Amino acid sequence: MRVMGIDPGLTRCGVGIVDGRPGAPGAMVAVGVVRTDPEAPLADRLLALDDGLRAFLEEHEPEAVAVERVFSQHNVASVIGTAQASGIALLAGARLGLPTATYTPSEVKSAVCGSGTADKRQVTSMVTRILRLKEAPKPADAADALAIAICHLWRGGVKARIAAAVDRAAFKNESAR
Repeated sequence: MRVMGIDPGLTRCGVGIVDGRPGAPGAMVAVGVVRTDPEAPLADRLLALDDGLRAFLEEHEPEAVAVERVFSQHNVASVIGTAQASGIALLAGARLGLPTATYTPSEVKSAVCGSGTADKRQVTSMVTRILRLKEAPKPADAADALAIAICHLWRGGVKARIAAAVDRAAFKNESAR
């Protein structure tokens, strides 16, 4: 399965695309950052973000999109921009009919590092190891995006298979009546 992980941000939005399956290391397909001009009008920045994400989607054709869920911070202005970027990221995947999922930062850290309280350095180190990269992806937004994609591969794929099995069982029970 190919997953596009997105670390949403209005100025820097990390994008990481990984091929893999649950329980396997996976392989990095692409990594990058979509940047917008902080001086530009908000609508232009959101459009630039959408254009940049669409270019990654069209070039790499992922089967799913995973986005880091926005969490409350002390800086309300930062949270609002991140939430707007998150909405654009989810819309970009949904527009193409791709399944989308969100994960909290602690879910991503736990999936990749084994601890929901891991720091950025630990996440980057584990992403580098898991994907067998020669050097750490930079900037941190890019490494985080790869971590989000890995989290979805390892957790989201399993969740989807469980949900499908439950649906099949429900259908069989309904058919048997």
